[in-house]
Order: sequence, then structure tokens, then C-alpha cells
Amino acid sequence: MALIVQKYGGTSVGTTERIENVAEKIIKSKEAGNDVVVVVSAMSGETNRLIDLANAIHPRPPARELDMLVSTGEQVTIALLTMALEKRGYPARCYTGAQVKILTDSAHSKARIQEIDAKVVSEDLKQGRVVVVAGFQGVDPSGAITTLGRGGSDTTAVALAAALKADECQIYTDVDGVYTTDPRVVPKARRLDRITFEEMLEMASLGSKILQIRAVEFAGKYHVPLRVLSSFQDGPGTLITFEDEDMEEPLISGIAFNRDEAKLTLLNAPDKPGIAGSILGPISAANIEVDMIVQNVSRSGATDFTFTVHRNEYERAKDILDGVAKELGGEVFGDTKIVKLSLVGVGMRSHAGVASTMFEALAGEGINIQMISTSEIKISVVIDEKYLELGVRALHSAFGLDDDDATVRVEGKEA
Repeated sequence: MALIVQKYGGTSVGTTERIENVAEKIIKSKEAGNDVVVVVSAMSGETNRLIDLANAIHPRPPARELDMLVSTGEQVTIALLTMALEKRGYPARCYTGAQVKILTDSAHSKARIQEIDAKVVSEDLKQGRVVVVAGFQGVDPSGAITTLGRGGSDTTAVALAAALKADECQIYTDVDGVYTTDPRVVPKARRLDRITFEEMLEMASLGSKILQIRAVEFAGKYHVPLRVLSSFQDGPGTLITFEDEDMEEPLISGIAFNRDEAKLTLLNAPDKPGIAGSILGPISAANIEVDMIVQNVSRSGATDFTFTVHRNEYERAKDILDGVAKELGGEVFGDTKIVKLSLVGVGMRSHAGVASTMFEALAGEGINIQMISTSEIKISVVIDEKYLELGVRALHSAFGLDDDDATVRVEGKEA
């Protein structure tokens, strides 16, 4: 007998019919001899509806009360799913995050889990019940309801799996696993049977929306095997686990991309110690996250400093950089029509020539590289956004990732 934690997102429980289908999947796992704990999100669109209600009442809803409001979405789902299981003759019990005692800090709307007292869950499992838990939420030391931020149900599921020492945490979503890249961009993308935590963290940070970064970090830290599966079709999914030294890792596991990048450049700034801090200090003070950074020094003694930010932060960052330019001298240029394209694979550690193959493939399609960033298992480049899909297809083919039998298996975005 294994202990399995399953998580179903908003799309998976978006209608009563889909909730009934989820109940059938849970029963199938139960009948296979497993103990099952289920974590669910609010029904698709419900959290946005609740936020719209709050905004209609108050232009800046108090964070504590907003958490109280949006947490009700998951309560609806856990109750309905438990009813669906009971109707089928399978004893089940549902709990909110507070009832399970998922203790968090007090950072409303982006709380972090500090501790889980899963005694009530363990007792129900001993009684043969399926336990259904509201994702995305917890309770702070004062007893106030908190939420974990968008995608927080993934984190709830992984944290519960860690606390219960579950054999596997299964994330059911609207795709049947992790793909070499987005099948909507490359129809020949193929599903990966397995991927390492390191690779999945890179993919998530670079734009892949399948799993929340915090959930992958949590799973890696507490050695919780993760599996991504489809709510809408059967299949083995993709196992996310630690690197296996007995297996030869593929050179490249996937190609990720992020459309939400913008680039800022300060030209002809003085080349002197501390210049990078002078430029990025005010950006950081404004709580604007900087991604890629490139600094070039010319023979004349001036420096050109380029960095990228999220596109939503572009205008604010440019205003700050304009002020910096007035103090330091130089000229500011910006570009919001760029994207970041990245290769990810632990196999890079033991193989040379990945960068040159990447650059040659892009050059072969007439795609100019504006910025380059590397790590031990990742190479990222910034290119013009109009070349994104062409670039992804070129790299997918150049690194032998095409699957001639692959078909698109995407039903929409998970909430």
C-alpha cells in the first residue's frame, strides 16, 4: 500500500461534471490499494470572480480580508468533491487549510508554509477515508486565514506529501506531462518520461507554467517525488525526481521561453568601481526584479550596461534609469519587443558544444542574439519577439527533440 497525494487544479474541477470525473480517478487509485489525500483548487475562474467582487467594493481591499474572501473558493470545491466520493460509497472527509493546521507566516496573499500538523489527516487515513484538503490556504499564528499566492495549491500538495511522508505527489493538470517545449509552438514536442528537479526548476523559472516554482523547490528540499499527469486522459505522465547517476542524461531536456521580458540599456556610463551598483541599486530599491545583465566596456573608458526586467515593470524601471542617467551621464534606450529563449539540460555538465550548436541553429534562421546568459544546466538568449516561434522550432530540431508521432495535447491553461 502506498500513500499518494493528488492535486487537481481549477480547470480539472471547473464544472460539476469534471468534479465527478476527479472522484472516479481518486477511486481508481483507492481501489489499487493506495491511501489517498487530495488537494484541490477553486473551480476555474472562481478566484478571479471573488477578487472582482472585492475590487467592486474597495479600490484597495485590505489584504487580510481579501484572503478571507478568496479562500472560500476552495471550500466549495472540497465540499462538492467529498460529496461525489460519498455518493459512490467511498468514505471521505474535507478540511480547510486552517482545519489541517497548515501554519504559515502572516504575509497575506503570498504566505509561506512554516509547519503542518497533519494528525487529523493521518487519523482519517487510518479509518480508510479519502481526505480532501483545500489548497492555496493556511492560517497564521493569530488564527487569520492566509493564502499562498497564485499556484499555491501545488505548494500545499507538496507540503502535505512531505509532512505525511507520502510515496508520491501527483499533480493533475490540463496537460499529460512535461514536454520538451510548448506543443502549441512545436507540434512535434514530446512528453518527457522523467526530468530532474534542477531541470524542472529552470523550466519553471524560465516561463513553463506547468508547476509553481515554490512547489518544485519544496519537493526537492524534502525529497518528494513529483509526477505531472493529465486530468483528462490516462497515461504515465512525467516523473520529477533526483538525478540518477546510473542513467545517461539527455543532452537537452527542454526548451523554455518567456514572452514577458523587456530590455533597458544605459549607454556611455562612466567605467568606474561601483557603477553596476549605482545603476541597479535604485532599481532594486523599487522592488523591481532584474533578470539578465550584460556590461561592456569600450576602449574610450565608457561602459554600456544592459539588463532585462518583467515587461509589466518596464515603464517604472525606465523612469528610474532615466534619473540615474541624469546623475551619471549616458543615454537610456529600451525595448519591449524581446523574448528570452532557453535550453535546459543536466547533460550540459558533461558535454561541450551546446552553445555553439545553439548559436549556429539561430544564425541559420537569420535570428540575431542580443544577450546571452549561462549556468551549469542552462543557456538563455534574448532575441526579437517576432522570431520566437521560429527560434524554438529551430532549436528543437537542432537538438533532436522532435517526435514525429507527437500530437498537441493541450486543453488550455490551468488556473
